[in-house]
Amino acid sequence: MADHGAAEPAPGATNRDRGRGREHGGAAAVSGAVQAAADGPQGGGAGRPEPDQHGGRYAARAALGSAEAPEPGDGPYSGDNARPGDTARPGGAARPDGAARPGEGVGRPREGGQPAPSGGRGGEAGRSDGAPVPPQAPPPSVPSPPARSAHPAQPGDGAEMAAARQASGDRLRFIGAATRRIARGIDLDEIVLGLCRATVPTFADAILVYLRDPLPVGDERPTGPVVLRLRRTDRIPEEPDTNGTRLPVLPAQPDLGPAMGGSASELAEVRPGGPLAEVLRGVRPLFGEAQAARTALPELLGPDTRLPGGHRVILAPLRGRRRVIGAAVFLRRPDRPAFEPEDLLVAAQLATHTALGVDKAVLYGREAYIADALQRTMLPDSLPQPTGVRLASRYLPAAETARVGGDWYDAIPLPGSRVALVVGDVMGHSMTSAAIMGQLRTTAQTLAGLDLPPQEVLHHLDEQAQRLGTDRMATCLYAVYDPVAHRITIANAGHPPPVMLHRGGRAEVLRVPSGAPIGVGGVDFEAVELDAPAGATLVLYTDGLVESRIRDVWTGIEQLRERLTETARLTGPNPPPLEPLCDEVLDMLGPGDRDDDIALLAARFDGIAPSDVAYWYLDPKAQTAGQARRLARRALARWGLDELTDQVELLVSEVVTNAVRYAERPVTLRLLRTDVLRCEVGDDAPQLPRLRQARPSDEGGRGLYLVNRMARRWGATRLSMGKVVWFELSMPSGAPHG
Repeated sequence: MADHGAAEPAPGATNRDRGRGREHGGAAAVSGAVQAAADGPQGGGAGRPEPDQHGGRYAARAALGSAEAPEPGDGPYSGDNARPGDTARPGGAARPDGAARPGEGVGRPREGGQPAPSGGRGGEAGRSDGAPVPPQAPPPSVPSPPARSAHPAQPGDGAEMAAARQASGDRLRFIGAATRRIARGIDLDEIVLGLCRATVPTFADAILVYLRDPLPVGDERPTGPVVLRLRRTDRIPEEPDTNGTRLPVLPAQPDLGPAMGGSASELAEVRPGGPLAEVLRGVRPLFGEAQAARTALPELLGPDTRLPGGHRVILAPLRGRRRVIGAAVFLRRPDRPAFEPEDLLVAAQLATHTALGVDKAVLYGREAYIADALQRTMLPDSLPQPTGVRLASRYLPAAETARVGGDWYDAIPLPGSRVALVVGDVMGHSMTSAAIMGQLRTTAQTLAGLDLPPQEVLHHLDEQAQRLGTDRMATCLYAVYDPVAHRITIANAGHPPPVMLHRGGRAEVLRVPSGAPIGVGGVDFEAVELDAPAGATLVLYTDGLVESRIRDVWTGIEQLRERLTETARLTGPNPPPLEPLCDEVLDMLGPGDRDDDIALLAARFDGIAPSDVAYWYLDPKAQTAGQARRLARRALARWGLDELTDQVELLVSEVVTNAVRYAERPVTLRLLRTDVLRCEVGDDAPQLPRLRQARPSDEGGRGLYLVNRMARRWGATRLSMGKVVWFELSMPSGAPHG
């Protein structure tokens, strides 16, 4: 039988050189078996032997090799020198089993004791390409004696080699299936569970997986003592259930049963320089009978744990990319066959793949946590409470496979008791998408503060997205609601259309021009103005609510419209409450509908009745302040708010006087009666007033100081054609509200 796993020593080499070459050939075979195990039974490639060829020959040689077991933790052919008990080969090359390989050299006996044919690989050392090699006869003066074997070939050796080859193939197939199962896990629990389910009961009767607590992330250096926590165990039950199936085992179940050593410790502190630290530093799996493992296992599992004798325990350190992150203990019951030396290679492969998977899961979990925190901090902590509209919102991250996105919503108060409603979605799922979302949201808030029309806001957002990068694209819907006029103006940039739920229970998909997404560039956006009757509800959402792998966007929009209609039917003539309405909308999502994150914003339009609004135009002249005081007094008397007359007259006089000083066009004065009394004064001067401390010698500068002390709230907003200064006063107790 030709051996393609190791090169023959060159003629004339010394005995030591030939022995060293044979040992390196065996080490190469071990490396090939480990690489084949990592690739899996299906992972053949160019120049890579199939598992039933290379791996089978390695297992056959290992099975028929050394008569004595190697030292614990040592793989076959791990050293350069021959071990005790090796029989010398002709020319000085030593075999671990003391036997010559069949078919080696001219005149050497083949299996069954027959001499090898003259056309074998007798003289060409290292030829493994399968080409015929011309025979080379030995020099006449130095005859080649036949090799002597400590174990003469027997008629049954072929069956033993076939069985060994079959066992090697089974190991390789098991490693391939187990590593694939471990690699399927994304989070930490899935990876550890994959290791347990892959090894019990196929490889071991019980397993314990210990991981560092806390697990280090990336390059960070953990501080404090190294503590290992029992993350999960699994075992075959002592007695099967009535159906003969394996009973489920709870996570972190330390009880291994009486036959497997009883209870194990859940926490183990690794003492520096102790036996457990030395084993973890060595990385290589060890049998439980090894001296190092015998002293390390009580430190890990607890001194009272009774372990099976013989080679029925394997302690395998789990080393990630940078450091040891835990350990796995594989156990077999005393009534089961013991582990074989080749099983150390299997344990090493399982430990390596598990440790790398744990590293991957920890890094992914940290990145997902950072991105999710970044996403949530960029969303509004709480919604404002503007006059004439009630708001509710929801945000749901996507499934664990793609939980980070760029969806956002916002509600921005505007001058004149108006409110801007915004919802958008940055394309992509990454921390970059979340960062771009934050930039676009900030830009939208700044543009809203300038009181630009919705189409102009989208145009500037489009320019900002192009400045951020050529591939920075997003969809956005921007709407401005005026509670006094009961109208809403909407502009759309490639976003799903909003749905209006009317007071009578009818849900309507609003006809809004879709437009192009933000970031395309050179696109004109169009705005439409629609009625917003009192009691109606506007629902804004991102495409994650209505689109998924199992349904298209228009099917999802129709399902949303039907869900809103059904919810409104339950509450009869009254509109449904906003918070339960948002929950009902999210309940339409199925198990396969969480491919994208979801942002939802619902606005209930209450409006402001015309009887609760007083509006005047005043010429900018010296007598305007007195005229404003008289108009405000009459409005308060009509509303039954005489208690506020003195305060309102004083504050209105101060604000109007400041507006008249700089205005060139008529000044506007508006009073709104809702749950508060709001006064708004507008002029065409763009300079915003600033609160300052007036000196005793100053003639002015005290008006805003009085407003700041007496008003409940106040502010100033710049408009495209000027500014608005407003203040609010609390309603007196028992006063009628609008």
